[in-house]
Amino acid sequence: MNFNTPLTIGSLQLHSRVFQSPLSGVTDLVFRRLVRRYAPDSMMYTEMVQASSLRHLKEIPRIMEIDADERPISIQLFDCRPDFLGEAAQIAVEQGAQTIDINMGCPVNKITKNGGGSSLLRDPDTAVAIVKAVVNAVNIPVTVKTRIGWSDDEINILDFAQRMQDAGAQMLTVHARTRAQGYNGTANWDWIRRVKEVISIPVIANGDVFSVESAVACLEQTGADGVMCSRGTLGYPFLVGEIDHFLRTGELLPPPSAIDRLECAKEHLQNLYQYKGERGILQARKHMTWYAKGFGGASELRTQLQEVKNVAEGVKLLDRQIELLAQATQRLGTYITNN
Repeated sequence: MNFNTPLTIGSLQLHSRVFQSPLSGVTDLVFRRLVRRYAPDSMMYTEMVQASSLRHLKEIPRIMEIDADERPISIQLFDCRPDFLGEAAQIAVEQGAQTIDINMGCPVNKITKNGGGSSLLRDPDTAVAIVKAVVNAVNIPVTVKTRIGWSDDEINILDFAQRMQDAGAQMLTVHARTRAQGYNGTANWDWIRRVKEVISIPVIANGDVFSVESAVACLEQTGADGVMCSRGTLGYPFLVGEIDHFLRTGELLPPPSAIDRLECAKEHLQNLYQYKGERGILQARKHMTWYAKGFGGASELRTQLQEVKNVAEGVKLLDRQIELLAQATQRLGTYITNN
C-alpha cells in the first residue's frame, strides 16, 4: 500500500494515515497542539465525551473545545442511548468536529457498567442503533473505535465490524485486545488483518504501536489503512510525526534528546497552567513524569515532579536537570575530542 496517497473517510480526505488516539485526561487542546506541531496532517481526537451529560449542561464542556484552525479533528462520544448520542453528535458538529467517533472500546469499569465503551461488544443491537442514530443526525462521517471482543471466549469482532459497516460507520479503528485484557498482554494484530478482509471501509490498527518500527510491522502484518498511536505518545508527542514522516519518505528522523523532551515537558506544564489554571498543574504532574525517562537521575526527578505545586517549582526542577544533562553532554564531547 502507498501511504503517501490520501485516505478517504466518507466525504473527508486525510493526508496522513497516522492518527493520535483519544485518551481520557490526556488529549486536550494543549496536548493536541504539541502532537500537531510534528504531525500537522494527522487526525486528532478530543477526550471522550459522555453524550447524556450534554443534555444537562448549560455550557459546552471544555474537553470539546477545538482550535479554530485545528484540522483534521474528531470529537469522540460515548454512551449507550442512541437518541442522546444523536443529539450530542449535532453539538459536536457545531463545535467544529469533522468526524464523530463513537467509543465502543473503553475497558474501564465505570464506563462499561453503564452500558458504554466495550460493553457494546456484548450488545451489538444497541451498537447498531447508536451508529444509525448518529449517522441520521449529522452530515459528517461517523466512525467507531472498538476492541476485538469482551474476552478470549467472546471474540466477536468480525461480525461486529460487518454490522458497524452495515449500520453506516465509515471507518473502524480496532484495538487488538479484548476488554478483559485491558492494556495488558500483547495486542493480537492478526485479528485486525481478519477484520480488514471482511469489510470495505477503512480499518485503522491500534495497540502496541510504540515506535516507527512497530507501526511498520503492524501495517505489514494487518494490511490496515493506517495506524493509531495511543500510550506511545505519553510523554512523547513526537511519535505520530515520526511515523508519519517515515511512511511518507522512508526516512527515520533523529529521536529527540533527553534535553529536547524535558524542554517539551516544561512547555507542556506552562501551557496547561495557562489553559486550565491550578487544575492544569495537577494534570501536568503526570505528563512531566512521563517525559522524565531514559537518563541518569530520571527516577529521582519523577518523584520530585509528582509533588510540584506551581509552575515556577516545576520549571526549576526541569531546568536543573536540563543543565545537568547539558554538562554531561559537554564532558562527553570533550572526552571524545581528547581521546
